[in-house]
Amino acid sequence: MSKKKVAVVMGAESDLPVVKKAVEKLDELGVERTVRVLSAHRTPEEACAFAREAKEQGYGAIICAAGKAAHLAGVMAGHTTLPVIGIPVKGSFLDGLDALLATVQMPAGIPVATVAVDGAANAAILAAQMLALSDPELDRRLTQMRAEMTAAVLESDRRVEAQFNQ
Repeated sequence: MSKKKVAVVMGAESDLPVVKKAVEKLDELGVERTVRVLSAHRTPEEACAFAREAKEQGYGAIICAAGKAAHLAGVMAGHTTLPVIGIPVKGSFLDGLDALLATVQMPAGIPVATVAVDGAANAAILAAQMLALSDPELDRRLTQMRAEMTAAVLESDRRVEAQFNQ
């Protein structure tokens, strides 16, 4: 397990199908994580308190998933100096563009690293890369994951080349 843990916070339980990909990737990489539902609008005190206390609780990064107005990542970033990674969640109105813009357009001094709409796996990998700066074992696991991805693509290339380039 990594020395620091990652908080995975979603604005509503309906975001869970997206968030599961981050949880699965963190588990695969051996990163301890906590999963919560905290809303920037419906539970603002609880969300802000969680962000304020996260560093003392042993967290090294916070991943926030939210759709529509998608203020969760920004609100949490305003209450911690930990890295915050936003996952804009695809909604029913603008295909997630509203959430993407709300997450990425942060004022100077309060950054939120933002991944693609529904990009939960990349959020987990980015959080793990941040933690790996001070965790050589986690860095080794990330390097291994990259090597496995490379091997899988090269195997696909060999199959396709053999099929179409006879």
